[in-house]
Amino acid sequence: MLTEERHQKIMELLNKHSIVKSQELSLVLNASESTIRRDLQELEAADLLERIHGGAKLRSDLGTEQTMNEKTIKNIQEKQLIAKLAAEKVTDGDVIYLDAGSTTLEMIPYLAEKKITAVTNSVHHAAKLIDLNINTIILGGTLKLSTKAIVGATSLEQLRQFRFSKVFMGMNGIHSEFGLTTPDPEEASVKRLAIQHGEQAFILADHTKLNKVTFTKVADIEQVILLVDHCPKDLLPEFQKKTIIQEVEK
Repeated sequence: MLTEERHQKIMELLNKHSIVKSQELSLVLNASESTIRRDLQELEAADLLERIHGGAKLRSDLGTEQTMNEKTIKNIQEKQLIAKLAAEKVTDGDVIYLDAGSTTLEMIPYLAEKKITAVTNSVHHAAKLIDLNINTIILGGTLKLSTKAIVGATSLEQLRQFRFSKVFMGMNGIHSEFGLTTPDPEEASVKRLAIQHGEQAFILADHTKLNKVTFTKVADIEQVILLVDHCPKDLLPEFQKKTIIQEVEK
């Protein structure tokens, strides 16, 4: 088994059980304990887990998420630059999906005058789109109070009926090996389905989200195009091996 495959499996087991033992990993992955120790050291160095005596546990903040209000006030300038770049991808006649992220919210003013249809799982996004006289569909379902995202079985069922020219969404973690992740499994399900139903999917993220992993995997980065304010030079080659990553021109 390749190192990348072992790392992926270790994180899957951690997400399922929260704590794993080195001996059990050695048996499951058919690898020596010295190899497992090295794997755990590398994953800890990447801030993906915490080593404990005889094994490892999930990092304590993998499942935490800021509220929409907290997200909105962080890295505003970077988000606006990314949002402007994303809006330039939208052309008349497109049917787009905007998820309930703070950076996608910044896209909306740049969509004025575009003849499009927008689908969103955010009441806040929908209101701003309607103010610009953009044809808007809002998904039904359960409103998550912290992030103002609409999630659940109803939203998924409605989303299954739609296809999109372009999908735009934020993401909590973007990692070349572990892919796209978000803390909430229900939000992850909506994001995953939207990506699957888009001809193109764009992830809007400032540089603080790069090389980060949170609780629930959404998709592999090969499935999307990354739009970022900038990417650290040491991370760029790994991302470029797997997908298109576009940095804002400053």
